[in-house]
Amino acid sequence: MLELSRQEPLFTRAGWSALVAAALVLGVLVPLLYLVIPEGSPLHLSTYFVTLTGKIMCYAIVAVAMNLIWGYTGILSLGHGLFFSLGGYALGMYLMRSIGHEGQYQSDLPDFMVFLDWKVYPWYWSLTDQFWYAALLVVLVPGILALIFGFFAFRSRIKGVYFSIITQALTYAGMLLFFRNETGFGGNNGFTDFKRLLGYRVADPGTRATLFVVTGLALIAALILTRSLLRSKLGRVLRAIRDSESRLMFSGYNPLGYKLFVWTLSAVLCGLAGALYVPQVGIINPSEMSPANSIEIAVWVAVGGRGTLLGPVFGALLVNGAKSWFTMAFPEYWLFFLGLLFILVTLLLPRGVVGVAGKWLRRPQ
Repeated sequence: MLELSRQEPLFTRAGWSALVAAALVLGVLVPLLYLVIPEGSPLHLSTYFVTLTGKIMCYAIVAVAMNLIWGYTGILSLGHGLFFSLGGYALGMYLMRSIGHEGQYQSDLPDFMVFLDWKVYPWYWSLTDQFWYAALLVVLVPGILALIFGFFAFRSRIKGVYFSIITQALTYAGMLLFFRNETGFGGNNGFTDFKRLLGYRVADPGTRATLFVVTGLALIAALILTRSLLRSKLGRVLRAIRDSESRLMFSGYNPLGYKLFVWTLSAVLCGLAGALYVPQVGIINPSEMSPANSIEIAVWVAVGGRGTLLGPVFGALLVNGAKSWFTMAFPEYWLFFLGLLFILVTLLLPRGVVGVAGKWLRRPQ
């Protein structure tokens, strides 16, 4: 039942063409319109547009990660905001160390440590002035936490709404921990006022364009990785877990390892997205770990279409694009709109925008 056809292509010719076109737009066209075209031209892309689009692409990577665990495996997590934030904090530590004496207090320590009368860095800040070590933390911290948590949760066969509640409690506990000043992560203000990344000024247009390109390529790579997993035996098992885990177990499969793998992979992707998000937005604080943010991630996937390849990407784009407009035009009504959108999608479009669009396109003319 779980065997694959060896001749099944990774993507159709049209799919590969779309990926190449997206890579050219994100990797060549947008940087050219931002860096080369003068500001007075109608073709020029502003710093605001590049930053906002880069931020939304980071969110899209998180949505792709959520879709792996929820859309294809049937496990709803309400704690992915924690993994996203941990990746951001891991790179944020390096960015704070890179400020050097350019801070307000002109000290070797970050300004928040000087303000709180810290004399030396905590031991867990060791080596964070090295980019390679910070990049390692981006992957290992959310990955190891997800591995340990997932092992005990899945071994205990916690599933359904109970798993969702536990993951929400996990991210809430993380938020409370990082809000404390004595943890050494900036308290409620978090990390901000970044100056340099790998020796380049974060605010320079060239650096912003490079971060944009890297984020776009990371999103494309996440989609290719997802597609590769889906057409493998692992992907068939994950969908079998989603559809009927008990029947899969009767067929001789132990779902623990499969769920643990995809859960950890999903957390690592969130951590990478968080690391790309921080230098582009310029701040990371404990509010990113709030349970509401993790719920919003699930809304992106639901709106776009969970269990579809491109649904999470379009969901993140639609919701966050609407959020950017609503919070400027009608800031007091944004949360009401978000709740109404989720209710309408759940009741009327259970397969999301992409699922409905695909069904309409396949309809006989």
